[in-house]
Amino acid sequence: MKTLIKNAHIISPGLDVEGGAVLVEDGKFTQVYGAADALPAADETIDAAGQMLMPGFIDVHSHGAGGADACDGTVEALNTIADCKIKEGVTSWLATTLTLGYETLEKVQLSVAEYNKAPRSVKIPGTHLEGPYVCEKQLGAQNPAFRRDPDFEELKKLHAISPVLIITLAPELPGACDFIAKATALGVRCSAGHSLATYADFLAAKRSGLVHLTHFCNQMSPLHHRNIGLVGAGLVDSTVKVEAICDTVHLCPDMLKLAFSKIGCERLMMITDSLACSGLPDGPSQLGGLPIMVKNGEARLMSGNLAGSTLNYSLGIRNIQKITGLPLCEIVKTTSWNQAQSLGLTDRGKIAPGFAADFVLLGDDFLVTKTFVDGVCKFTR
Repeated sequence: MKTLIKNAHIISPGLDVEGGAVLVEDGKFTQVYGAADALPAADETIDAAGQMLMPGFIDVHSHGAGGADACDGTVEALNTIADCKIKEGVTSWLATTLTLGYETLEKVQLSVAEYNKAPRSVKIPGTHLEGPYVCEKQLGAQNPAFRRDPDFEELKKLHAISPVLIITLAPELPGACDFIAKATALGVRCSAGHSLATYADFLAAKRSGLVHLTHFCNQMSPLHHRNIGLVGAGLVDSTVKVEAICDTVHLCPDMLKLAFSKIGCERLMMITDSLACSGLPDGPSQLGGLPIMVKNGEARLMSGNLAGSTLNYSLGIRNIQKITGLPLCEIVKTTSWNQAQSLGLTDRGKIAPGFAADFVLLGDDFLVTKTFVDGVCKFTR
C-alpha cells in the first residue's frame, strides 16, 4: 500500500522543506518531494495542511507515564506507557529502570521481551538500566537500599533476556573501567551518571568505552576551576553524547542555551526522564519505592530534591526552539538522529528514502496531531 502525505513542512536533519510531501510504502519512506515536484498516485493521501513533519522521537531515558512505571515489570505497564509516549510523538523508547534488586530488573527484562512479541505501538528496542551501579553520594531519586558496585555477570544475565542498550553508572566505582570494557564488547552503551567522577575518571572510562553522559548537570560532578568534572567533560569532549532534560526545570533556560551553544546539536540527545506521574494531575506518587510529590508539574522527593520529570517530549522541542532560536532542522538531530546513530538503530531517525516511516505531525504549538510507526498511524489527536 502506498501512502502519500502532502502539503507538509518536512523537518529532518539538514532538511527543511515547506509544502513538501513524502511517499510511504511497506513501512518505509520511498521518496521525498519538494513543493514544486509532481506527486504520484497513492492508495491513501493525507493532507498535512502545512503542519511540521518530523522523524519520530527516540526517548532513550524515560521511566514511565500515565501511572505506570517500567519497573512494574508487566506488559500491561509497558502498554500504558506506550499509549502515553505515542501521543508525545515518541516512536522508539528505551524502557528505563532504577536502582533496584536483580529480581525486579529481571522482571522488567522479561516484560520487554514479551511486549516485543506483539508491540502495541511504540518500538522498544531495548532497556536503559539507570543504576544500580551508582555513587552513594549522588543517588538523587535512586533507592540507596539497592545501590551496589559494578557486576558484569549481573548485566550479562539481564542482557541475555532482552537487549540492554544503555547502562548508567558511576565510572569512579571499583572495577568500573573493566566493567565498561566488557559491557561495550557486549553491545551495551555505557553512560556516566549519578557520579562524582573527576575529569581523569571520565577520561579513563572513555578509554574503556564510555560514550554517553546521563541527564547533563543533574547528579553529576559539577564544573569547577580546578576539576572540571563530568559537566566540564560534556562541554569540552568532542565525541561523547550528552542527555538533556529540556523542561527548563532540570536545566534552566540559560544552561540549556549554554549546552546547545557549546555541546551542540551533533552530540546532545533530548530526553524526558519522565516518571509514572507524567500525564497525571499534581499529587503524591512514588519512584522506586521512594515517595515523591508532584506540584506545578515538578516531581520532587519529600526532601525537596528533584526526581525525574513530567515533560511531554514534543514540548521540549518547543522550549529549545524558543530558548536558542536554532533552526528546527538542527534541533531535530537531538530528538532522533543522534540517538539512532549512537544505538546502532540505522533504520530510523531521518526522513529519507529507505528509512523506517516512523514520523510525527505537529501543529504550530508543537503538540502532536498524528504519530506513525512503520507507516501506520498509531495516534490521531
